Amino acid sequence: MHTFPISCLTLLLISAVLRPSSATIPRKLALVQTPPTVLNYHKGSLLTGNITVNLLWYGHFSPSQKTIITDFINSLSTTAALPPPPSAASWWQTTRSYKPGSRTIRLGKQTSDEKYSLGKSLKDSHLVYLASKNKGFNEISLVLTSADVGVVGFCMNRCGTHGSTRLNKGRNFAYGWVGNSVSQCPDQCAWPFVQPVFGPKIPPLSPPNGDVGVDGMVINIATVLAGTVTNPFKGGYFQGPDTAPMEAVTACTGMFGSGAFPGYPGKVLVDKKTKVSYNALGVKGRKYLLPAMWDPVTSTCKTLV
Repeated sequence: MHTFPISCLTLLLISAVLRPSSATIPRKLALVQTPPTVLNYHKGSLLTGNITVNLLWYGHFSPSQKTIITDFINSLSTTAALPPPPSAASWWQTTRSYKPGSRTIRLGKQTSDEKYSLGKSLKDSHLVYLASKNKGFNEISLVLTSADVGVVGFCMNRCGTHGSTRLNKGRNFAYGWVGNSVSQCPDQCAWPFVQPVFGPKIPPLSPPNGDVGVDGMVINIATVLAGTVTNPFKGGYFQGPDTAPMEAVTACTGMFGSGAFPGYPGKVLVDKKTKVSYNALGVKGRKYLLPAMWDPVTSTCKTLV
C-alpha cells in the first residue's frame, strides 16, 4: 500500500462518460403493493471468472477499519479454508446463477489518499478519476471514502455507486464507490445498526464488528459488488430503466433475514457471548450482516438465514 498525490487535470475528460448506478438506502419503508420483481437479462457483458477488486482508501481509515473490509472481500472467495454456510462465500455463490457462470472474487492492490488530494467534497467525476488509478481488465476499482468526506447524492438518494467508463479510447472498466456514513446519515446508510429518525422504531441491531459506519459500509460494498458483476455496463440483469435500475441486491432492499418487512430487517443470528447480530461468517472468525440477493433461479430475494 502506498500514498500518492492526485492531480485534477483529467477530470473533464471523464465527466462526459459517467454511467453510474446506485446502491440505494438500505431501508425500504414503502407499504404500497409492488409488482413482482424480475431482473431481466439485457444481453450485455457481465464480469465472470476471476475478478479482482482493487481498493482506493480516500481519507482516514484506521488499520482495524481497513481490516474489517479487506477480510470481507477475502471472505467472498470459495477456498476450502472458509467457514461453512451461512457464510459470505455462500452469499456470493448466488451470483453464479446469473449467466454465464462462476465468479471468483480476489483482493487486488490497495492505494491510499490520506491527504484528501481532491478535497472533502467530491463529485461523480472525482470518484471516476480516483477509480481510474486502479483500473484493469476484469477488475473492479472500488473507492472508499472516510466519514469526513461528502459525496454528491450521498445520504440523499444513495449510499454507494457503481458504473463504468472509458478513458483515452481504452477498454471499459468497472468502478464503484461506498462512503462511511457514521457522521452523516447512519440511520439511512448504516441501517439496521442505527434506529431510523423516521419510520418504525424497531431497536437497532448490534454491528458484528463493533463499528456502525464500517459494518454499514460492508452492506453497501456487498450491494455494489453484486450489482457490478451482474450489470457492469448497463446491459446485464436489472429491472426498470437503465438510468435507475433495480439490481441484484437493490431489488431486495431492507431484507437481511427471513420474515423481513419494511422497517424490519428479518430474523438474523445473534452471538450468544457478544450479542452482535449477523447472518454470515467470514475469514478469521469474522461475522457480517449481508443483504438479501435476488436469485434468478427462484425469482425471489434470497437470504442466508
